[in-house]
Parts: sequence; structure tokens; C-alpha cells
Amino acid sequence: MTSVPVTDEALWSRSVAGDGEAFGLLVDRHRDRVYGHACRLLEHRHDAEDVTAAAFLELWRRRDAVRLVEGSVLPWLLVTTANLSRNSRRGARRWRDFRNRLPRADTSPDPADQAFATQPLHDLDPRVAAELRRLKPQDLRLVSLVVFYDVPLAEAAALLSLSEAAAKSRLQRARQRLRDALADHGPAHHPIKPAGAKS
Repeated sequence: MTSVPVTDEALWSRSVAGDGEAFGLLVDRHRDRVYGHACRLLEHRHDAEDVTAAAFLELWRRRDAVRLVEGSVLPWLLVTTANLSRNSRRGARRWRDFRNRLPRADTSPDPADQAFATQPLHDLDPRVAAELRRLKPQDLRLVSLVVFYDVPLAEAAALLSLSEAAAKSRLQRARQRLRDALADHGPAHHPIKPAGAKS
């Protein structure tokens, strides 16, 4: 004698009453079709898995409001899966758009950093080297480019994303700071000279 399958209606009535086992049977019955529907609507399998789980979660969460169609819970699940898939695609698109708007880090070496990195500060008077290291990083790069490597001020400013006027002002302040510091300690053996100056 063959047993009569339990209908969705019977399982759903028990689920609405809080019967988790009956709800589990509904999940087992319809999971593959819901997942297949999600796979057709979404690009990635893991997204389809997430949407399938979310659809059944919504079914349980809203069980007091769900209405069966011709005695089956499947139509409600398929509509919910389509809605969740649309939201998933929209969220993924927003995330991609957000990432595309983020400023990209320049992976190429910064010429200013390279210039300063190769400047042998140990060859300078220790007082000069100490004062240079106390400068703000951008001022230090500017001094390194213009003073040590004879890079024209306008080009150094462009490399450091500064206006030429701002770069000139920063360079003057840096030089003045160095002069003041060295004046406090007497003459240095290797003073900082403007670019192109003769020894």
C-alpha cells in the first residue's frame, strides 16, 4: 500500500503553527527548484545559494502572511526568489560602482621618494641631516628634488601635486628653517645651497 504524499497545504498549516519539522520538509521539497531559479537569474552560484537561503528565511519569517497558490508554496517562493535576485544584482552593481569611484593608488614609484631615498644624508653635516629629517615629508621631498637633484621648481611642484607658488613658499620656509638651525650652532661644513649654486 502506497502512502499518500503530505500536501504543501498540510505542511504549511503545521509550519504556520510553528512546526519546524514540517517547514524542513517544505524546504527539502522545493529547495532544488528555488535554487535552479536563482541560478538562472544570477551570475554566480554562491549568490544563488545565498538567495535560496534568503527566500526560505523570508518564507519562515513571513509565514503568517504567506498565501498558497493552488495549494502550493512554490509560486510564492519563486516570486520571492526573483525579487531577492534583483536586489542582489542591484547591490552587486552598486558595490562595483562604488569601487570604481574609489581613488586608485598609484603603484608606480614616486620620483620624489626615489630621489630622497638615494640622497646620502650621511654625507652631509650631521646638523644639516638632522634638520632635514625634521621637515615634513612633503617638504623633505621638495628640498631633495630641488636642492640636491636640480629639478626645476615647477616640475618638482607638479611631481608633488603642489602649485608652483605653494612649492616656492614651502621651499623658502624649509631653507629658512635650516639656516636658522645652523646659525644657532655655528657654520656647517656642508651647508645647503640653492640648486645650481657653485661651491
